[in-house]
Amino acid sequence: MSERRILAWMCVLIAVNQLGFGAVIPVLPLYAQSFGVSQAAIGATVAVYGLSRVFLSLPTGWFANRLGRRAALLTGGLVSALGNLWCAAAGSYEELVLARFLAGAGAGIVLTAGMIVLADITSTATRGRSMAIYQGVFLFAVGIGPFPGGYLAERFSLETPFLVYGVASVAAALVGWFGVSETRGMDRLGTSTLRAPSLREQLLLLAGNVGFLLVCLIGLVNAAARTGALFSVVPVLARDRLALTATEIGFGFALGSIIGLLVTYPAGALVDHYGRKAVIVPATVLTGFSMLAFSIAPSYFWFLFATGLWGGASAASGAAPAAYAADSAPSGMNAAAMGGYRMLSDMGYVLGPILLGVLGDLQGLAAPMWIAAAALVVTAMLFAMIAPETHAGRRG
Repeated sequence: MSERRILAWMCVLIAVNQLGFGAVIPVLPLYAQSFGVSQAAIGATVAVYGLSRVFLSLPTGWFANRLGRRAALLTGGLVSALGNLWCAAAGSYEELVLARFLAGAGAGIVLTAGMIVLADITSTATRGRSMAIYQGVFLFAVGIGPFPGGYLAERFSLETPFLVYGVASVAAALVGWFGVSETRGMDRLGTSTLRAPSLREQLLLLAGNVGFLLVCLIGLVNAAARTGALFSVVPVLARDRLALTATEIGFGFALGSIIGLLVTYPAGALVDHYGRKAVIVPATVLTGFSMLAFSIAPSYFWFLFATGLWGGASAASGAAPAAYAADSAPSGMNAAAMGGYRMLSDMGYVLGPILLGVLGDLQGLAAPMWIAAAALVVTAMLFAMIAPETHAGRRG
């Protein structure tokens, strides 16, 4: 079946791409710190990556509609490669920030185009499981990447994982062009002689959907916690409080990714069987609890427990919000819906590292973890009370 073949190639693409992304997670804060900057400045190297993704999400939807999904995947992979190779060669903090911006632009194109492809090939009844498979591969690659990334940084240099990410991005670009079939047009039900709504009209229509806006808020808060707390603070907290090496930190994240891999497909099946909210709400709350676990971890054992809890909870919640966003898209509007979802979610990538980084400088490294936990729990409760269910499932 063509849908399964496309899903398989998309899983290969995202595995290669995110393995490279994961490789830089345990070393980026240390690499930025090597330029003699503050915790807030370290957070900025993460935030600028998300800032470019915010700018590119909606244009990627337009690009994917005009030139096709494959062209977007190819372009994004090549831009990402250039940015990460520049990161490895950066001679100053300012140059690193510029290189991260370019790398983030490429990543934004790849991730948005990938979500559009997934929305194109799935139906409401099976969307949770299909996106869970894709998201499970995504999270596994991100989680396993820090282990080889940390080893390469110790064995060679802090720049080496960025070289790996650059090479992986080229490979992902080639998979996107030669492996993934074009899906443009698959999101249109039947034919119509009516004029297709403009991008602005589509976005205004989506802006009136309360559930869509709330699931974007879920994505935003999750991104803020992941990048502002997990990626920016946890490696420094683990090194300073627990004296962990980059390899030990990377192993912890890898363990979380393995647990997440075991959880992701059952979670996707639950999303299709019981509905989106039945998974989104508890998984988001558990992700918040994992932030608390990181903040109080007194030993490496408890650090591993926290990474395991984070891995399982984030994997369970990974596919459900994207499935909810895709459910919200009227016929022919997958690109606008997924572009808008990615743009609003990626705002957390910008706000989280900066705000939580400043909080870490002022109040200590535990404070950002507590704020991230509170934001996740409050957002989950708000979504539970207000957002309508988009797929009732098969509870009977």
